Amino acid sequence: MARTFVRSTVAGVALALALTSGAVVLGGSDDGPVRTGPVAAGPGAPLDGLRGGDLDRGVDALRSRLRAQPTDFTSWATLGTAYVEQARTRGDPALYGAADRALGRSLELRPGNDAALAGRAAVAAARHDFPGALRHAEAALAENPYSERALATRVDALVELGRYDAASRAADEADARRPGVPVFTRYAYVRELRGDVPAARRVLERALDGATAPGDVAYVTTALGQLAWRQGEYGTALRHCGAALRADATYLPALECRARARAARGEYAPAIAALREVVDRQPLPGPLLALGELYEARGEPRRAEDQYRLVAAWAALARANGVNPDLDTALASADHGDKAAALRAARAEWTRRQTVHTADALGWALHVNGRDEEALRHARRATGPGFREASFLYHRGMIERAVGDTASARRSLKAALRLNPGFSPVGSREAREALRALGGGGS
Repeated sequence: MARTFVRSTVAGVALALALTSGAVVLGGSDDGPVRTGPVAAGPGAPLDGLRGGDLDRGVDALRSRLRAQPTDFTSWATLGTAYVEQARTRGDPALYGAADRALGRSLELRPGNDAALAGRAAVAAARHDFPGALRHAEAALAENPYSERALATRVDALVELGRYDAASRAADEADARRPGVPVFTRYAYVRELRGDVPAARRVLERALDGATAPGDVAYVTTALGQLAWRQGEYGTALRHCGAALRADATYLPALECRARARAARGEYAPAIAALREVVDRQPLPGPLLALGELYEARGEPRRAEDQYRLVAAWAALARANGVNPDLDTALASADHGDKAAALRAARAEWTRRQTVHTADALGWALHVNGRDEEALRHARRATGPGFREASFLYHRGMIERAVGDTASARRSLKAALRLNPGFSPVGSREAREALRALGGGGS
């Protein structure tokens, strides 16, 4: 069965995946927060550019502050949003409940405060409740039109709901109101979705020019590395991810990005070592599946299966804590588990939001269940807009092959390998084998 890397969407938001799940900005008022990374301080909040261990220390400091000043609604809102970031960095969805409680307390103390409403938008996005995320973000913006968190989360939610034109307008508005790293990265992803990779790169470079704190530098250079990887520019990806790790040696997305670039170049041993470090600290579906496929490509099926089983365990934990994992489980199950369950999950997600990513997942789930004519409609929808993703093209090519459209299958598979020849250690190999079988030369 053909497979692809699946990228996790659990974290401040999905977006295929890692680009727009960007920096979470903390603080009470958005009149002028100091933004120094994924967590930044606002007035009254004892946080200052926290990530990793610093984030944990910041949460402890907030708890101490709230024991002394339990009616500080700003710190309750900051604590709630910090829990969202902590859940992301740990891969622990149980922390969303703690976020709910802290944000609820903030709203009890000061009904309608924009910081808590924006925090609720972040929780909803993390749980993949994108209508809820949009609703809370709009409520926060009604209170404070310049809320950076709410502006960014509104873009995320619109993208994840497949409302790309509205997301583009929201990104323009966010850029006009609160230009900065969180907004720039979302703006860049919207441009990439529309097929304008040069513009996406320019926006990220602009963001990097304005990034001074290590957290911001790590975040933006990783985004540049991920963009380069998706274009098959592995040397560039490695340079960016190396710069990110020099800025913040603990930044796991950079380590994962570097691992994927090394895997694409056939450097499996260092890629596996890096991904093992990632999953030890953040056991999310994306890196777990990436590690499993590397083991599989290297002829170690038992180790691969261990990683795939952990994905199922994560999905159960996520669901128990209010996270909707259907998009993750649809692709994972299609390639590594229960195909009927994959189709049920993909159909359920499609009813909630019709994006290029859900179209791809549903098309692939239909294909592995032998429903290729129906699958092709969705695969075409996934590859129809400007966004170019090698795994989508690969899926389309394999489905076209299954329905007997040999010429189209050759074009799609060649396009996938031309765009990103190392998009998956297993999928890339199977794409080449299919091309050879179709008389396309395998390259």
